[in-house]
Amino acid sequence: MRRKPLFPPPKSTTGVRARNKGRQLRSVLTENGRVQFKRVRWAIEDQGCSVPIDALLDEAEKSFTRGVREMLCRLNQSSSSFAKTAENMFRLASIDISGESVRQIVEYEGRMITNQLTSGRIDPGWSSADCVIDDKPLSDLAVDASERAEQSEAPGKPRKTRVYIGCDGVKVPVVTDAEKRKRRATIKFKRKRSGKKCRPLPKLRNGSDQQYKEARIVVAYDEQQTHRLVISTRGDCEVTGRLLQTLSTTIGLNQATESIANIDGAPWIRNQLEFHHLVDEINLDYYHLKDNAQKARREMYGDDEAGAKWLDSLMDVLMSRGIDSLLSELVAQKGDCRGRKLEALEHLIGYAAERRAIIRYREFRERGIQIGSGPTEAQCKTTTQRIKGRGRRWDFANAEYLMNIAALDASDLWEKYWEIPAKLAA
Repeated sequence: MRRKPLFPPPKSTTGVRARNKGRQLRSVLTENGRVQFKRVRWAIEDQGCSVPIDALLDEAEKSFTRGVREMLCRLNQSSSSFAKTAENMFRLASIDISGESVRQIVEYEGRMITNQLTSGRIDPGWSSADCVIDDKPLSDLAVDASERAEQSEAPGKPRKTRVYIGCDGVKVPVVTDAEKRKRRATIKFKRKRSGKKCRPLPKLRNGSDQQYKEARIVVAYDEQQTHRLVISTRGDCEVTGRLLQTLSTTIGLNQATESIANIDGAPWIRNQLEFHHLVDEINLDYYHLKDNAQKARREMYGDDEAGAKWLDSLMDVLMSRGIDSLLSELVAQKGDCRGRKLEALEHLIGYAAERRAIIRYREFRERGIQIGSGPTEAQCKTTTQRIKGRGRRWDFANAEYLMNIAALDASDLWEKYWEIPAKLAA
């Protein structure tokens, strides 16, 4: 008696059974090496060919299993090139793969990761409710009698939570249109010289009009930085504003007792934060203001020790008496300056006066709030480590994908992403 087929022929939408197109060889690269097997292809009326068993063998129906793709993404993070990643893969796991295949796989996964992060579909595993300022109850953090009175009336009041938001721009080296055309001409010349028949080159995509483009990094973190969410985008300021709004919704930022933005003073960042009403308070990063004061000091005093004393005196006034006292001090010094010194001093006054409303160091320090954007600056370096380096040039989109692979790792979401079913991640 003939054994019943394990997988009966599929049917079309009209109920017509598919035709058997015979067995076809397929090869899949796995963590344990390359596996080859034959499976039946079916021709379905008005639907083309189908291979149902492929979905059972590999959910994503790719030529590389998810384990291999994860290994390549891990190795690529610390490699100087895709070719080096392929070499390390062979040395570590005896898996032979070309550098071009590595590039395609890593950029594909980077695109999937970018979709997950920018759409808010991946759960960060924490929310603003987890960003507690201290393990002590709110009564121990209160600084005046009115707060203590409120807590005595409501002993079950939840503890204070605080979330910081950061945003900054980073320069990305990109391939210009002229460089792309030059590379293509070189490839055509080599093909012609070899005399071999080759596949037609893919359609040429336009390159950049300049050597660097600005990408943007957005970061959310708590006081201890035990919780962190990092996302990068190649979009403009409006796209970044919407991304900040998505990040805010993802972590429930509006539920935090305090939401603070430490920024570098770029007008577009402040505009987007205020337009979307994302945070309660905005603060200018202390080190950016100090850096501008340092530039004025060099113009006015050079390397003279008097300049260092002048700078220390200004910072003391700022931290002890506030921004208004600092501006008054600087304006009073204008009468003793001429030429370049006066120009440098006026530039510093203009910089501080323009950002006067977001310079609140004295108040923030009294409340125990961070006044620096160091965590955001650190993520700007971490996410661009792979894409920056000697001779590296990227399509802007591909650079964004690689930056978000690093952002996924920085957000402690690596394991969570690779547990997502392949078809849901796409």
